[in-house]
Amino acid sequence: MLKKLMPALAIATAALCAAQPAFAQSASNYPNKPIHIIVTFTSGGAPDILGRLIGDKLSAAWGQTVIVENKPGAGGNIGADYVAKSAPDGYTVVVGTVGTHAINGALYQNMPYDMTRDFSPVTLLASTPNMLVVNNNVPAKNLKEFIDLGKKEGKMTFASSGSGTSIHVSGELFKTMTGIDMQHIPYKGRASAIPDLLGGRVTMMFDNMPSSLPLVREGKLRALGVTSAKRSPAAPDIPTIAESGLPGFEAVSWFALFAPANTPRPIVDKLQTEVSKILKMPDVSKKLMDLGLEPSGSSPDELAAYQKTEIAKWSKVVKDSGAKVE
Repeated sequence: MLKKLMPALAIATAALCAAQPAFAQSASNYPNKPIHIIVTFTSGGAPDILGRLIGDKLSAAWGQTVIVENKPGAGGNIGADYVAKSAPDGYTVVVGTVGTHAINGALYQNMPYDMTRDFSPVTLLASTPNMLVVNNNVPAKNLKEFIDLGKKEGKMTFASSGSGTSIHVSGELFKTMTGIDMQHIPYKGRASAIPDLLGGRVTMMFDNMPSSLPLVREGKLRALGVTSAKRSPAAPDIPTIAESGLPGFEAVSWFALFAPANTPRPIVDKLQTEVSKILKMPDVSKKLMDLGLEPSGSSPDELAAYQKTEIAKWSKVVKDSGAKVE
């Protein structure tokens, strides 16, 4: 049997050795055609802001066209699945979110992709707290008053940019910890949810800070707290939900770049190195920090490890809340 296997092993070894220079060559020539960055939500939110900012800088650095495409729907699953099934050559990548790459696997009954097996982690782009915001007509002026109001009135509604997003599960965590009867109202992106929130057709929303902070500053929405363990430097006057009456409450949104599984590591490393440089640029860093986004630029291995811990965390939250999406 061993003798029969030897020729096959020799052929496989030779093929592997031949592939290594090819991978190196593909990395040295990369990119030599347009790169597509897929954003899994509609325009205006943090993933879109990051995708377009990075796309512009990558295009300038590499002298190559970078096309940013919005493919929203199903809590980000449509866009993420598109990338999972794309060629593993570094020319199609996705701005993945905590939803598409840590939450949806536990929430959706029929996932079109595997959150870890179908992707090659590139780099963690940034993270941000979510912000609990309400319409100005809501009488509660702080979190304690809001919780009391919820328990007194009974039914409340909370909007999200889609099932499985950090905005959604932040609400589920809040519902579990407060015991308030809350109905989830999912939208196809925050751009669709905000008008209903402003109009009072939904009670509240745990929106990403970059999206809602400008509206809070303009006085159009009222912020009752942020979901991070510490106050955000972008809005130090807004207390955390944990310090306002729900100790232990923490839910941070994060955004990361992923390529299709089996993308050659030299290409992944080249992309990670350049994106990390971009995130450290003073103008980029300042813009992100002003929006409440904390830039990162992690290594692929660091992102993979972080993703693993986040999957474990949010799987428990989803299980405890009983939330499911068909």
